[in-house]
Amino acid sequence: MSLLPYAFARPLLFGLDPETAHDLTLAGLTRLQHSPLSCLYAEPRVSDPFTLAGLHFPNRVGLAAGLDKNAGCIDALAAMGFGFVEVGTVTPLGQSGNPKPRLFRLPQARALINRLGFNNQGLPVFLSNVQRARFRSQPQPMLLGLNIGKNASTPIERASEDYLHCLDGVYPHADYVTLNVSSPNTQNLRSLQSDAALDALLGAVSERREWLAQRWGRRIPIFLKIAPDLDDGQIDAIATTLLRYGADSDGQANQAWGAIATNTTLSRNAVAGLPHAQEAGGLSGAPLLKASNRVLRHLRSSLGLGFPLIGVGGVMSAADACSKIEAGADLVQIYTGLIYQGPALVRQAAQAIGALRRLPHALR
Repeated sequence: MSLLPYAFARPLLFGLDPETAHDLTLAGLTRLQHSPLSCLYAEPRVSDPFTLAGLHFPNRVGLAAGLDKNAGCIDALAAMGFGFVEVGTVTPLGQSGNPKPRLFRLPQARALINRLGFNNQGLPVFLSNVQRARFRSQPQPMLLGLNIGKNASTPIERASEDYLHCLDGVYPHADYVTLNVSSPNTQNLRSLQSDAALDALLGAVSERREWLAQRWGRRIPIFLKIAPDLDDGQIDAIATTLLRYGADSDGQANQAWGAIATNTTLSRNAVAGLPHAQEAGGLSGAPLLKASNRVLRHLRSSLGLGFPLIGVGGVMSAADACSKIEAGADLVQIYTGLIYQGPALVRQAAQAIGALRRLPHALR
């Protein structure tokens, strides 16, 4: 257990502007991650091994992309007990993102709204930081996902060029790669979830992945991160496209492709009337759980058993994490829950999921 309970640190952080608090926290983690003071935030990793897409996860709780966009504090995050951590989204070129202010707390709803816009220092800095990380030297290390996107200045019809450029760079360093096509904060990005655009993108990425697999001698899984604001028909269309690439001729999942459900939502129904509720951007946190689980459940039904699926969105407690597993997820990610609850949530969620797995199915 960490020596500095998060309950003491949170009021100080919540007294600051949200983005200032975020930047100070990451800077502090970066400075402390290779020092004895890492014990201030470290949590024991729960052992609950799970194999998915040919990868061996120490436990089933991970960090969603977006917190560490530049991959600067991977080792600090590893010390919090995650089974896997996803960093990014990274774009080929560095970009400043949307104008500030662009991050807002809704504490009454245990939620955040962000319109950061893929602010990051670009692929070369990102890869340098990934290569400096030491977590792989630990016994049974966590796994690392690298999340890639497109630059805001790249026309949407040329988006695949940015994804392929990033894929080339991150491939040798990733346990898995995520294609972020669902952030609401890059203009027209979500249009890549439509039938023809998604098929073209997955086709290009699939072809490049085969070339990279031959070059590097390993074939890593690629996950597609989708939005929660999809109707059933749109979810079915995405599932059909994913199965075109992620299933063998006999219809069985080939584990080469997976999905992450979901990103943040544009809906404000659950926070109407609260301060900052009408700010533009993606809403995350507790109000997202129900919508995210709806998409997750429908996606599992459409994809069938065996297709790798990660659930994220609204996990603020161990019970929320278990609800993702019950909705069909193989693995679970948290982000806003970490900000509101602190690193202890990682351990609590991993323990609860482990206990759920051991229950007879009839008692779940």
